[in-house]
Amino acid sequence: MIGELNANATQERKHYWGIDLGGTKIEGAILDKAHPEKPLHRLRLPTESPQGYDHILGQISRLVALLEDASGLQRPERIGVGTPGVTIPSSGLLKNSNTLCLNGHPLASDISRDLGSEVILANDANCCALAEATLGAAKGFRTVFGIILGTGVGGGIVVDGRVLTGPHGICGEWGHNPLRGEETPCYCGRKGCIEKVCAGPALEKHFTSLSGKSLRLPEIVDLAASGNADAQATLERLRSKFAEALGAVVNILDPDAIVIGGGVGNLDLLYSQETRDSVALHLFNDRFDTPIFRPALGDSAGVFGAAMLTA
Repeated sequence: MIGELNANATQERKHYWGIDLGGTKIEGAILDKAHPEKPLHRLRLPTESPQGYDHILGQISRLVALLEDASGLQRPERIGVGTPGVTIPSSGLLKNSNTLCLNGHPLASDISRDLGSEVILANDANCCALAEATLGAAKGFRTVFGIILGTGVGGGIVVDGRVLTGPHGICGEWGHNPLRGEETPCYCGRKGCIEKVCAGPALEKHFTSLSGKSLRLPEIVDLAASGNADAQATLERLRSKFAEALGAVVNILDPDAIVIGGGVGNLDLLYSQETRDSVALHLFNDRFDTPIFRPALGDSAGVFGAAMLTA
């Protein structure tokens, strides 16, 4: 019996287990600590969030059991979980999740109870930032600011391979800082948030206000390339406002590297010298030298980062 326990403990120390809890899917992965960039096992189940909070907990338990069966390993003492929303440190309850049925519940403690393992919970943007900082595009850089720029705007800060959370659990949530002169109401209750200016839906809405046409962002990008003035103005607005928003972060954090994920993060203009020059205009410095990277891990970042929470 003692030999079995020691063998299990040895197995456990060799692997990281992570779960990425999304609105439509739950993904689990087991990483080899010696080579964490290549998952040993990776499985997905549908979240089925319309069926409610308890059903999601059941799906997580089912996924972990499937990982055990596939790997022949017992679940470890610690499992990392990435989720939309953040945990309120003072109460342990989840808030700000777009999977609404998760809000107001002690998600980490409930998953821990069901799995019999300690759960380390982090915002999905933090998990993506951690993955890119430890395994991906920004590997080897000490302080990394990871950006999610897609249907929403979020971020995470990683220092020396550790995610910063803060006493309110909102470290890196730059998407809800206001931009000068912007008045669009945000669901958070304030006006002019970065998310309401730089996110994909905000850009599409701005193009519609100029042109009267409703197009998806990739179509707007194509139109801009063909010389359409309204499309070009929409993308130039993104460049200007993104530079202002990022400049504020650099003034405070001065990161060693920046990684941009999300659909809007695919736009070439964000990595151009012209955008870098625009960021410099907002700095307490005469130039902007911080490297900005495209993500290296793609859709793996969330589950990889969740697993690396246990490192």
